[in-house]
Amino acid sequence: MYNCFKISLAALLLLSINASAQKSQILIARNSVGKLQASIANKEDSKKQLSIINDGLKAIESAEKDNKTKKWSETWSIKSYLTSFASLIDTDPNNANKFYDAAVEAVKQAKSLDKYDDNSGLIKASRHNILIKKQDKGNEAYFNNDFNEAFADLKEVSDSFPGDTTLALNTAICALNIQSYDESLNYFKRAKENGIKNPSVFQKMAQMYVVKSDNETAIKTLEDGLLLNPFNRFLTNDYINLLLDTENYSKAQGLIEGNLKVEKGNKLLYFLYGYLQQAGGNNATAILAYDRALTSDQNYFDALYQLSLAYLNTANESLNKNEQDKAAKYNGLIDKAQLALQRANEINPNDKKTVQLLIDIYTRKNATDKVQELNRRLQEL
Repeated sequence: MYNCFKISLAALLLLSINASAQKSQILIARNSVGKLQASIANKEDSKKQLSIINDGLKAIESAEKDNKTKKWSETWSIKSYLTSFASLIDTDPNNANKFYDAAVEAVKQAKSLDKYDDNSGLIKASRHNILIKKQDKGNEAYFNNDFNEAFADLKEVSDSFPGDTTLALNTAICALNIQSYDESLNYFKRAKENGIKNPSVFQKMAQMYVVKSDNETAIKTLEDGLLLNPFNRFLTNDYINLLLDTENYSKAQGLIEGNLKVEKGNKLLYFLYGYLQQAGGNNATAILAYDRALTSDQNYFDALYQLSLAYLNTANESLNKNEQDKAAKYNGLIDKAQLALQRANEINPNDKKTVQLLIDIYTRKNATDKVQELNRRLQEL
């Protein structure tokens, strides 16, 4: 009886000593957190800070193994904070990644055990550090063209910092690269809603809306982009083309005329203005516009092709006029159409519509040899 009592007393004493030892380890770890925060405030070098962290982690390792302290949220909160910060400052990539993985697991444990939010401050700080590291990992994956990994990382970070337009933009680009178009559009929208001005964002969003057959939203998106980037050439061109595609001709014409006052040498604007005039039956004005476009670029294929059509249309119209020299005018216009088409054909000899139109002109001129030659070429294209 006496011996049993002695053994029980010794066991109790041992348990008491062990519990005291584990509490002292937690105290050491707590002190490491305080020392680290002071070191950060004093802007000490990373070597000093890693030394403090390692001392704290040694104490935490012991606490992790104890049946009592391993169930404390504080144990894991301290570990997550120390390892998450170490992952940011350790210059050895392997060490940094090990610290990061440890921090991710530790913060999960801490959150699951922290029923009364006693350690919410440390958990929040750890989570912040983890997100910063995750952003670094996402950026690294992006530059290595691993867009799936980059999107997974950056998406989580962006969702945690929705006001960061650069994060939203990078996340959208990653989603675009993995063809996750709805996700991409969501993050482009986030960037737009938070004040991004980059014109390419508005362009890309508009393109996505067009693919979704939402032309109204696409037009509104381009208009929003132009409000922030007045007379931006790329936005303007996309906007005008979309207006033309949706048959908003009067709006497109007003926009083109306004932009031509600012960009007098813009060949595309002159071409589009000519195209609108031509569509409205005003071939004479269309010819002038195409000529202005060709003044800027004499090899502008589209302008040459449309110019030839405008001359042909004008030639056909001249036949209906009661004029003495209408035959001469007709032939002169056909010649001009031919010259424009020949130049277009030199620039792009494989364009079928150009060859077909040349066949039409040579047929009008009864140039049988030319017609046969071009028909042979047409069969080869």
